[in-house]
Amino acid sequence: MNQKQSITSLPESPKDDQRRRMVRYGIAMGVRVACVIACFFAQGWWLLAFVIGAVLLPYIAVVIANVGYKEGGVVERPASMLPVPYRSAGARDE
Repeated sequence: MNQKQSITSLPESPKDDQRRRMVRYGIAMGVRVACVIACFFAQGWWLLAFVIGAVLLPYIAVVIANVGYKEGGVVERPASMLPVPYRSAGARDE
């Protein structure tokens, strides 16, 4: 039971969403820094692979960080869960 239980279907809070996106971006930029450093030591095809990684990773990091934001959630109201008594058109309230 490691997963948090939720009593609503509301989306993730903006604070948690921002943190998740910053962590993804930070990981991608860390990989980019590793590619830049590896460019000084690599030779041949490896050098080309690290240069491509260093050049393309900023774009990929931004795209990955911004994907997955869910806007709004379904809110279940207690009134919608209660049964509504059927009333015919000619019925009177007594």
